[in-house]
Amino acid sequence: MYILGISAFYHDSAAALIKDGELIAASMEERFSRKKHDNTFPTLAVEFCLDYAGITADDLEYVVFYEKPLLKFERILQTTINTFPRSSVVWREAMMSWLTDKLWVRSHVAQGVGVPYNKILFCDHHMSHAASTYFASPFKDAAVLTVDGVGEWTTTTLGVGKSSLGEDTDTTPTLELFEEQRFPHSLGLLYSTFTAWLGFRVNNGEYKVMGMSPYGDVKYVDKIHKVISMDSSSGGFKLNMEYFDFHRSTQNSYSQKFIDLFGEKRDADADFFTMRTNPERSAEKAAMDENQYYADISASIQNVTEDALINMATYLHNKTGMKKLVMAGGVALNTKANWRILNETPFDELWIQPAAGDDGGALGAALWAWHILLGNPRKWTQPHSYYGKAYTDDECRQFLEEEGLKYETYDDEAKLTEAVVNELTNQNVIGFYQGRFEWGPRALGNRSILADPRSPEMKEIVNTKIKYREPFRPFAPVILRERSPEYFDYPEVAKHDTPRYMLMVAPIKEEKQDEIHAVNHEGTGRLQSIDRETNQRYYDVVKEFGDATGTPIVLNTSFNLRGEPIVNTPREAFNTFRNSDIDTLVLGSHIVRKPL
Repeated sequence: MYILGISAFYHDSAAALIKDGELIAASMEERFSRKKHDNTFPTLAVEFCLDYAGITADDLEYVVFYEKPLLKFERILQTTINTFPRSSVVWREAMMSWLTDKLWVRSHVAQGVGVPYNKILFCDHHMSHAASTYFASPFKDAAVLTVDGVGEWTTTTLGVGKSSLGEDTDTTPTLELFEEQRFPHSLGLLYSTFTAWLGFRVNNGEYKVMGMSPYGDVKYVDKIHKVISMDSSSGGFKLNMEYFDFHRSTQNSYSQKFIDLFGEKRDADADFFTMRTNPERSAEKAAMDENQYYADISASIQNVTEDALINMATYLHNKTGMKKLVMAGGVALNTKANWRILNETPFDELWIQPAAGDDGGALGAALWAWHILLGNPRKWTQPHSYYGKAYTDDECRQFLEEEGLKYETYDDEAKLTEAVVNELTNQNVIGFYQGRFEWGPRALGNRSILADPRSPEMKEIVNTKIKYREPFRPFAPVILRERSPEYFDYPEVAKHDTPRYMLMVAPIKEEKQDEIHAVNHEGTGRLQSIDRETNQRYYDVVKEFGDATGTPIVLNTSFNLRGEPIVNTPREAFNTFRNSDIDTLVLGSHIVRKPL
């Protein structure tokens, strides 16, 4: 039985196809449309999923949308009416958007996929998040926490999932969400408000705030507690809405009172540098002091967000008594917070849906229908994130021949690995393209840029000459799973699954920090631990690099330029290679080198 899940019309539209409860294909629409955070109906992603399975829309049992549009429309109507006339612009834009597009989701799905109305279902937004993480997790029973900006009305849910996973029984699993936080009180919208004030784009730049925070000091928690109050006994929180405008404005998420408290927003085009990032610019004292203030605010809002999540998780543990916790929603991508949740709450293991944002809602909607609506037992857990489209070696070769490019082909896998490692040890930066692209926002070895992590200069080279992005942004250390305890102060790191997906920032052992300068972000790293069973070629490259250098770690970042989606096709991979200072392109079993 095939069930298709869809998310659309807000951000990160996506499609996910399950067969008998197992994910077989999934993609964000942006990977095909090339529009970053594409929120339109995922026509191309749906087409890919059906083509991959070799089926048509007639073969689908159900198509499930990841939220209930009428409830969301109700929230927007009620909110704008309550804040009228200040919300008049929101009202006008909402009516234009909803009455012409978003209110008619059933029609969009029927026409976009090609199924009758009686095959279309709707799942609550946060239930989609919860199902995406619990039903894909390796845990039989688990507490469930979902946190994001807002769904229909809900911004946070607490729950519990129970099943007979791994047992010889057909017991129907249960997934109960028993408490929630409702709009406008939202941890995701709080963080996004500071994202906007710090000069970054909302729903895109939150990870930049997280990347900036290690360069600041936690000095302004008292100020931030003027805009959010927290109750550790209940895990709840409440925003002081006098400081916010997101409920009544399409332009500003914060009010004048917010500016009076924190000062003018950071200039998005200004260089960010502090004594920690660029001590050589110490003569520019005024700018450096201003930047340090913004860094201190980023450190403070990061700390408060972490504290709020720890309060929720601790309350949830006390309520459920569970040892395992699963998480989803955009806030679950806050990797620094995830580390503290694991280490400062009673839970002994944490699992997060790698596609934790709205894209993952497509998977959750399909899994909800399979397990909850149809009552099927759990038999599948997510083993990796390689569910996108692949291009064969022949397709890669055909592109190279059509472009008249000089390349080398390695039919022997060992020789290919040796050639890639030679490039790395010679300080060349590699565009690494193989297999099916990743599900979720992280490049996990199939659409990655790889480099030597030992060089102090490599971080700046990749940031400024290849990614064209802010120099304070960190890169991920990818490490052999069995070697990860040698480098990271992370108990049981080799046994946990979360590090496989770059979902946890962990301390790098002090004696190892100078060894891996380029992936050392103020003493921490957003690691990816890998095993050979999941990705043989990727594993072999890291292992042989370790054998050659004594360092079983490679620098990894996503294969794209700033402002672009991660590459999908061989042509996109080549264009990114050509238009940047990437030295070498590994395109399947073919290698292209510069100069061209």
